[in-house]
Amino acid sequence: MSRALVLGGGGVTGVAWEWGVLAGLAERGVALTAADLVVGTSAGSVVGAQLCSGMPVREAYERQLRPAGGEVAARLGLPVLARLVWAGGLTRDPAVARARIGAMAVAARTPSEASRRAVIEARLPARDWPARRLLVTAVDVATGEFVVFDADGGVSLVDAVGASCAVPGVWPPVTVGARRFMDGGMRSAANADLAAGAQRVVVLAPMAAAFGPMPRLSAQVAALRAAGARVAVVMPDAAARAAIGRNVLDPARRAGAARAGWAQASAVADEVAEVWG
Repeated sequence: MSRALVLGGGGVTGVAWEWGVLAGLAERGVALTAADLVVGTSAGSVVGAQLCSGMPVREAYERQLRPAGGEVAARLGLPVLARLVWAGGLTRDPAVARARIGAMAVAARTPSEASRRAVIEARLPARDWPARRLLVTAVDVATGEFVVFDADGGVSLVDAVGASCAVPGVWPPVTVGARRFMDGGMRSAANADLAAGAQRVVVLAPMAAAFGPMPRLSAQVAALRAAGARVAVVMPDAAARAAIGRNVLDPARRAGAARAGWAQASAVADEVAEVWG
């Protein structure tokens, strides 16, 4: 029986909410950490790398409750969102749309790559790719090509996760050789289609928004189900959305988002357990 866990993007609050859900489900006997495949996009790449590297669920959850002293506050404000929507909506060609967003990402004033890399490295319990199959998503800023990093690709885990978390206009693209990469969420909020072939799929999606020619999570899930997979999708409920607030990059919201995820787990545990087996 093949089981896949898909972890979507959603900023520092998305990381916290996902760990809250994972911890709450674990306490109710639903161990999503037993996945054969983990797909991580943006915030989900952080959680996926932590999970696959063996970080205990309870420890990871409790980390989210501590003061976020090592996190740099940022804002995915309306000007950045407007530029993303504008760049992504000028064409129906997904790669062209992503390349336009990539140009915006390269031109933006952001912290240095080195300082951002230090933040990403501090989040990870290990620097090497884990033995468990982990897929980390990103986008080439120059071409708009969707890229999936794994243990066999020759890219370090830190760089892969850093690239997947490189929100255009907020964080710098990550340089790997002669190429630069940005947030995998610029292709899809969760990239759930990468779980194709798995029999049982659980998607944790802090955000499901899509714009322009981006594939919708709902369409990806429908395709998985049409292929015979059993799929459960968990998104923040009203209480979690209130805890997360409007700025998913605000570390001050992290603890509340984690607690909301933990509380939400009780409401979704039966549905997730039925799919997970």
